[in-house]
Amino acid sequence: MNPEDIPLRDLHLPEAIGWWPLAPGWWFLLSLVAVGLLFAAWRALAAWQRGRPRRAALAELERLATEHVREDDLTSLAKGLSALLRRTMLAYAPRTDVARLTGDAWLNWLDRGLPRPVFSAGPGQSLGWLPYRKPRSTAESVDATALLDAVKLRLATPLPEETR
Repeated sequence: MNPEDIPLRDLHLPEAIGWWPLAPGWWFLLSLVAVGLLFAAWRALAAWQRGRPRRAALAELERLATEHVREDDLTSLAKGLSALLRRTMLAYAPRTDVARLTGDAWLNWLDRGLPRPVFSAGPGQSLGWLPYRKPRSTAESVDATALLDAVKLRLATPLPEETR
């Protein structure tokens, strides 16, 4: 037999394996990624919503600071800061813990979770007596900038877990 008479063809390779349709393992992996992204988006949205009172309080603090620069009245500034702190802390802590506090107990409570005691032993101490003075009759020993910084520190620092 003559080898040239044999009807042989060249070897041909099979077609490359395509990506579609995806194998079940890929579908499982894609669904895991989708669930993970949805969970991360849900957590980010929840964190953003939890921070809404803090953002509103910081905006109100800026308004109070601007108003103080315009009017230069420490008593009205202290009243506004005191009310702002009370409202904001009621948004984050149980009402039964926050609403009943006054005086030194309130100032000590405000120091929880802060790196240093700015309300019980710092510039925030004036919030205990300053709102109850006659307008424009306070001693000039109160540093309004330090008081605003103390309130900003409290608003920007999250409460410790045991407080919530």
